[in-house]
Amino acid sequence: MKRSGRTLKQRLYGLKHIGGYLKRARYFRGHGVHSPYIYNIVRQVFMRRTPIDDRHDIYDALIERGIARRRAIELQNLATHCSYPTFAIDNNEPMAMIVATLATPAEELAHYAERAREAGATLVIMHPYHTAERWGVCRKLIESHPSTTVDNRAYLLIFNNHLPKQRFTL
Repeated sequence: MKRSGRTLKQRLYGLKHIGGYLKRARYFRGHGVHSPYIYNIVRQVFMRRTPIDDRHDIYDALIERGIARRRAIELQNLATHCSYPTFAIDNNEPMAMIVATLATPAEELAHYAERAREAGATLVIMHPYHTAERWGVCRKLIESHPSTTVDNRAYLLIFNNHLPKQRFTL
């Protein structure tokens, strides 16, 4: 007789992910991040649950496209923290921050990355793990990118600024 209604195999299924959890545990609350720039982003962007200021333009545009409230707040705070005056969503126009949602096909992500690099913009790829094809493209972009990338599982940030080549997986 099973007490919980689940077999032992079903109850232990979650343990197969423990390796990934342990790898990311060192980045909890910014510990282990040795870049002051990224540390400030972790503490002031990823860990805040409310907008930094009264600016809500990116938040409203992302909510209209079906992005979760928490992620929209984080990206709004990123734009405020980094002082990005302009943004584009699913459009690779030269702006300070370019957001590629699931509406952007995986084949076009490389073109978005190239346009962002030329403009010196930050590229945000929403749901990088959505499909194997999308993750494959994102992995190639990370490997070939000359500056800093931050992967927090919900979106991938590709910075095109003065930072050295670093990869952070939060």
